[in-house]
Amino acid sequence: MKKASGPSSEPANPAATSVASTNASFDERLQRLEALVQELEAGGGGLETALQRYAEGVRLLKECREALAAHKKTVEELTAEGLRPAAEWEGGAGTR
Repeated sequence: MKKASGPSSEPANPAATSVASTNASFDERLQRLEALVQELEAGGGGLETALQRYAEGVRLLKECREALAAHKKTVEELTAEGLRPAAEWEGGAGTR
């Protein structure tokens, strides 16, 4: 007999809710992702719980990758901006 699909009767994980519903930092999201991996590797909790944790992990992984890409772009822009004047100074062309 197949169980009806729908909202789970399990209580929501407070840690998951706080990370997912707020503008959590990269470090907070990464920490939650690591905790989810440990939970899934440990097993137990049933299939529905594992699928919920997996879905949350996929969402967090996507958010972490997006944050890293944005931070990388910022670093590249700052580096490019910082190198422009340095190149002029090294050539002795400009004065400060």
